[in-house]
Amino acid sequence: MKKIRHREHIRSIPDFPKPGILFRDITTLLQHKQAFKSAIDQLVKKYKNKKIDLVVAVEARGFILGGILAHKLGAGFIPVRKKGKLPWKTKSVTYELEYGTDTLEMHEDAIFPGSRILIVDDLLATGGTVKAVTDLVEHFRGKIIGIAFMIELVDLKGRAKLGRYPITSLIKFHGE
Repeated sequence: MKKIRHREHIRSIPDFPKPGILFRDITTLLQHKQAFKSAIDQLVKKYKNKKIDLVVAVEARGFILGGILAHKLGAGFIPVRKKGKLPWKTKSVTYELEYGTDTLEMHEDAIFPGSRILIVDDLLATGGTVKAVTDLVEHFRGKIIGIAFMIELVDLKGRAKLGRYPITSLIKFHGE
């Protein structure tokens, strides 16, 4: 079988969600069954022997990847949502965006101390969102085994905020 080039299945949309932004859309990869399967298989292979207890994923596109990875790894799944979207007692963290702040929440009883955690999101840009998630996981004394992304926008230097954790990104864009 021909090797899948995941990058070829990412749609680039100029000026979305605002002028000057080049949005990298994973939905075109998700709809291509061989590319989607190959991407998931690569991530499973990377983490299958890491004894992951829980996959923690960020809404919304992170849920798509995180749920599948949790299932394939035999792990539980923990959703991290925007403020006010979870129905139980939560712990929240507020973080800086380019223009303002945002708040993410996780249920208070989601992680037991010492749980082996894989954090998943679709894209690493500046790293602010996933850094907030690492803060939540650390608050509950979870052990972050790795952080996985489908796409990394290398020029935005998001790795710098997450530097002490092992990071996997399947597709890297360098200033294009």
